[in-house]
Amino acid sequence: MKSSKHAFLAVILISLVLAACQPIVQTPLPTATTQPIETTEPEPTAVPPEPVEEDPMSWWNEVVFYEIFVRSFKDSDGDGIGDFQGIISQLDYLNDGYPNTTDDLGIGGIWLMPIMPSPSYHGYDVTNYQTVNPDYGTLADFKQLLEECHVRGIRVVIDFVVNHTSSEHPWFLSSQDPTSGFRNWYVWEEQNPRKPGPWGQNAWYEAGGYYYYAPFWSGMPDLNFHEPMVTKAMYNATEFWLDLGVDGFRVDAARYLFEEGVSQQDTKSSIAWFQDWRDFYLQINPDTYTVGEVWTDTQIIAKYNQPTRGMQQYFMFDLAADILGGIYSPDPSRIMKSYLDTLEYFPDQQFATFLTNHDQQRVASYYGGRLQPQKLAAFVYLTGPGTPYIYYGEEIGMIGGKPDELIRKPMQWSPQANASFSDEEPWQEFAKGWEDTNVEIQNNDPESLLNWYKALVNTRNQLPALQKGSYLPFTSSCRRLYAVARIFEEQVVLVMANLGVQTMEDCTISIEESPLAGDYQVENVWGDLLFEQISFTETGALTDFMVAPVLEGGQTMIFILNK
Repeated sequence: MKSSKHAFLAVILISLVLAACQPIVQTPLPTATTQPIETTEPEPTAVPPEPVEEDPMSWWNEVVFYEIFVRSFKDSDGDGIGDFQGIISQLDYLNDGYPNTTDDLGIGGIWLMPIMPSPSYHGYDVTNYQTVNPDYGTLADFKQLLEECHVRGIRVVIDFVVNHTSSEHPWFLSSQDPTSGFRNWYVWEEQNPRKPGPWGQNAWYEAGGYYYYAPFWSGMPDLNFHEPMVTKAMYNATEFWLDLGVDGFRVDAARYLFEEGVSQQDTKSSIAWFQDWRDFYLQINPDTYTVGEVWTDTQIIAKYNQPTRGMQQYFMFDLAADILGGIYSPDPSRIMKSYLDTLEYFPDQQFATFLTNHDQQRVASYYGGRLQPQKLAAFVYLTGPGTPYIYYGEEIGMIGGKPDELIRKPMQWSPQANASFSDEEPWQEFAKGWEDTNVEIQNNDPESLLNWYKALVNTRNQLPALQKGSYLPFTSSCRRLYAVARIFEEQVVLVMANLGVQTMEDCTISIEESPLAGDYQVENVWGDLLFEQISFTETGALTDFMVAPVLEGGQTMIFILNK
C-alpha cells in the first residue's frame, strides 16, 4: 500500500505575504477565472429540504484528525510547493490502512486547508469554488487523493470559506458595475460609512467611486448573504464537493455571514443559515461532517446549536487555551473545569479539540521547546472528550509564531537536503532546528515526541471510552495530579498524569459520587501499573484512595477497570 515517489523538477517559488487566515467559499457561477461571468444567475431553492435526523455519535467521534497545509506538507514535482501527489506519497505515515499496526500515526481524518484557486499563498481568498488550485495539482489528482485516503479509512474534510471571496473573483469584478446582476452579492455603499469592523478595524474600501465591506482586508470582500443567490451559490459548491467524494467541510470565519444593524458577528441570521445548510447537505449525504471556526467564548459558540443543531461540531478555543495554560503552570483543576464547562454547553460531546492551529503560535514555541509539557498537553487532549485535531508538524515539535507564514513552514521529514520536503528549494525556508527536529530522526527514537503521539493516537483508537466516554474528574491530595475516568457502555478507563516537573508523594484520589460501584481489577494500558484493584461504594464514591507512594514529574498512566 506504499505509494511510489515521483521525480522532482527544479523551480523556485517566492511566497506571497499575507497574514489573514480566514477561509473563503464559492460556487459554480461563474466557473472560475477561465470563463466569462455568466449573466444567468442561479435560482434559489424553492422549498427547504426536510431535516435529516442523525445519530448523535458518528464516525467523527471515533477518529483523530490531522490538519494539513497542502503547500507545506510534501512536494512531488520539484517546484518547491507541496501538492496532492505529495500528500499521497506520505499517507502511510498518517495511516497505512492496517488497524493493527502502530508504526503510523493512526489518523482517521484529514482537514485540508484551502485547496481552491486563490491569488495568495494561503488560499483563504478564493477565486473559484468548484475546482482546485493548480499549484496543488489537478482535479484528477485530488480525486486520487480522496480514493487513496478512503482505501486507508481516512476521511477528508476541506476548508470552505463562505464569508468572503477574493477581490479577484469574477463575481466581485462584475459587482463593481452598479448595473450588474452580481452587484448585490457584495455590500456596496455610495459613501464611506466609516463604520468599523467587528473588532474595531477599518472595514470599507473604495473601488470605482463606491465603497465595499471587507472586514478582513481589502482583498477579501464580504459576500452579502441577504442576497438569496449567494446562498444558492454556496449550496451549489457544497453539492459539487460532496458529489466529488469529500466527507465534509471546515468552515472558517463562520461568525460573520450576516450583518444585522449594529451586529456584525454571531447574528441570528448567521446561526439560522448554518442550521439550514446542515439540512441541505445531509440530504446529499447523511454522513457529511462539518466543523466550524467560531472563534469566541464557548457559551457564544453554543448558540449556533440553538434552537436546532447547526454544524456537527465547533472548535473549542477556550478549552485549548485552558489545556495549554493548565500545563504551562501545572493546574489540573483548570483543565478539568474547562472540560466540564464545555460539556455543560455540549453534553453530547459534539465539539472539536486541538492545542493550536495555523493561526496560532505553535505548541513547541509556546512551551519554549520543552519536551515534557508538549507530551503532557498531547496526553490530556488525546485522552479527553471531543474530536481531536493535530496540526501538521505538532507531533514532531515544529516551532513557529506570528506572522502566520512562520506558523506554516514546510514539513520537516528528514535531516537530508531540503528536509526531504522537496528536491529543490521550498517555497519558504524551514523552521530553525529542522536538521534535528524531523520525522526520520524521531522515528528512530523511542522517547521522541513523534512516537509519543503515535502511541497516544493508537491507544485512543483502541479504547471507545477515550473516544466517546463520559468525563468524571477526581479530586486529589496532590494538586498537580490530573485524574479522570472515561466511561462508555461497559468500558471504564482511568487516566492520570503528574502535570508538574517535581515528584509527588502519597497521592490519593477521591470522588463523591459516580456511576462506578463495587470492585474493579486494574488492567495496565499505559505507563506503570500502580495498583491492581480499586473499589467504589454503592454510590460510586471513592475516598482518599492511595494511587502511589511516589509519582515522578510528567508521569502518565492509563488503566482499564474491569469488573
